[in-house]
Amino acid sequence: MMQHIDFSQPTYFWLLLLVPALIVFELFIGRKKKPQIMYSGFESFQKKPVTFRERLLQAPFILRSVAITMIIIALARPQSSSKSSNVTSEGIAIILAMDLSGSMLAEDLKPNRIEAAKKTALEFVDARKNDLIGLVVFSGESFSQCPLTSDHAMVKNLIKEMHSGMLIDGTALGEGLATAIARIKDSPAKSKVIILLTDGVNNMGSVAPVTAGEIARTFGIRVYTIGVGTKGMAPYPVKTPFGIQYINQEVQIDEDVLKEISSSTDGRYFRATDSKSLKRIYEEIDQLEKTKVEVSEFKRYSEEFLPWLFAAALIFGIELLLRYSILKTLP
Repeated sequence: MMQHIDFSQPTYFWLLLLVPALIVFELFIGRKKKPQIMYSGFESFQKKPVTFRERLLQAPFILRSVAITMIIIALARPQSSSKSSNVTSEGIAIILAMDLSGSMLAEDLKPNRIEAAKKTALEFVDARKNDLIGLVVFSGESFSQCPLTSDHAMVKNLIKEMHSGMLIDGTALGEGLATAIARIKDSPAKSKVIILLTDGVNNMGSVAPVTAGEIARTFGIRVYTIGVGTKGMAPYPVKTPFGIQYINQEVQIDEDVLKEISSSTDGRYFRATDSKSLKRIYEEIDQLEKTKVEVSEFKRYSEEFLPWLFAAALIFGIELLLRYSILKTLP
């Protein structure tokens, strides 16, 4: 619920120009009409202390100017409006399925494939404020790291904790997709999406990737596939007795299978050859899967001019009280 002030007759604000006109009149004309006493010199008055009455001499004029300003504001008819909004969103359920195999430590993406994937996934989660998001990780086996949830802080924390070696090494691409399907298929969301990221070829698991893709299509789940890795050779870190050594190995991504999975489920296949292209891919998916949000606004107005009039009347009363009591002059 939001409240703010509107004015239904703002043209009355032009009358505020009268206030500086009154000030000019008082300074240059009004004071000249006041009676004056001529003195031969002011030496005898220089040490005279300023009295409380003298300090209040300008108070009536200041109070009158303030009261006139308040009357003009009241004439402009201030109105408070209460605005309420009803927001309805067409929820999208999204499972991020991330490959954590040892090859994801390759450093063709900076600082390496896993860290680049984690960074872009975190940015993607931040952009999907109205969606349910879950997380599945896989390598030689698959594991549901986080069920579909609106608690994006928890999802982000689990993404940050992902690392190679959490699971048996290998690439069980089909099982990773199958686990993601099992997590999302019963969601009541109108749109169900899996973003599958991998850098290799299926070499483990009992579920063929294409078969998992057909299952996804049966449940109306759209699958976006991302192949991560440069084209050609990439540097892979290898532990040796002398520390970490780097070996250039050929990048092998089963693009045909990934394209078939995405095509059969009305999704798309993307190839990320560096960190910038991976970031662009997530941004493009974000645009393709925009959450539909409908906002209905209602306003209710109430008149607020009376407090201004009451305040002006009170100030006028104080001015008259000062003028005919403390500041009263002889007739």
